[in-house]
Amino acid sequence: MRRDCFLVAQISDLHCGSPYFDPDLLSAAVQEVLAVRPDLVLVGGDLTAEGYANEFRTAARFLEPVLESDLSTVVIPGNHDAKNVGYLHFRDTFGPGDVEGKADRVLTLVREAPPGQPARARVVALDSTKPDLAEGEIGRERYAWIRQQLDDPEADLRVVALHHHLVPVPGTGRERNTVWDSGDVLALLGETGVHLVLCGHKHVPYVWLLNGVLVVNSGTVSSYRVRGYVRPSYNLIEVDDAQIRVTFRYPGSGERFAARLDRHELQLETSPELAGMFTKSAWHA
Repeated sequence: MRRDCFLVAQISDLHCGSPYFDPDLLSAAVQEVLAVRPDLVLVGGDLTAEGYANEFRTAARFLEPVLESDLSTVVIPGNHDAKNVGYLHFRDTFGPGDVEGKADRVLTLVREAPPGQPARARVVALDSTKPDLAEGEIGRERYAWIRQQLDDPEADLRVVALHHHLVPVPGTGRERNTVWDSGDVLALLGETGVHLVLCGHKHVPYVWLLNGVLVVNSGTVSSYRVRGYVRPSYNLIEVDDAQIRVTFRYPGSGERFAARLDRHELQLETSPELAGMFTKSAWHA
């Protein structure tokens, strides 16, 4: 499908096996993603509740329509997937990563696009997990490798994905679970010309502009383990030469505009509902 924009579907925090997991939500999200045929589907971790093999099999069964389609799809683990030596089951289910011992994945996407619109994207998806810890880390020993992977002079769009959030998320209480080396990672992303960073983990969708990099956090797509009035959701992100537009989609029940970045002026417009995410009238009108 030829379109003016580069389209990303960002799904995270499925939590298969949890008592809060809703299979109908995940099934609806999968069918909606198939219908819009994005250029990239990013499944951003916490596919499971406790990292057990049967939970990974459940996640794979729900994701099978996307995984077996012709859509470019990247799956990375979250902290729940690294519990109970679950990283072994993640590897068995979704395959080994591009770096030995980690689930890092790198791909280059080339698409038909009108002149001046993004045609080539470099995507670096990072395994930020630490076994049996809620916290995450990238690690300075990987920075040179990340620089190398992002060094694509022909790329119109550079995307980095990881499960853990890089900055504290509003409304999530005392901050403990950002990436341990988040300051260094944010500096690295700015230096390497990254345009878009995709994170999850806290079940609260949000958008920031930091040092010229748009950081987009996704909520949970299929768990009712949510805060306040936040609803299960996933993100659709449209990138063209002029803007990056973020839409929150609620599986089976519509969508809302979240944010728009003017790529030339580096001005970020956000929905009033984003700032009022814990106001019932904003999210349930």
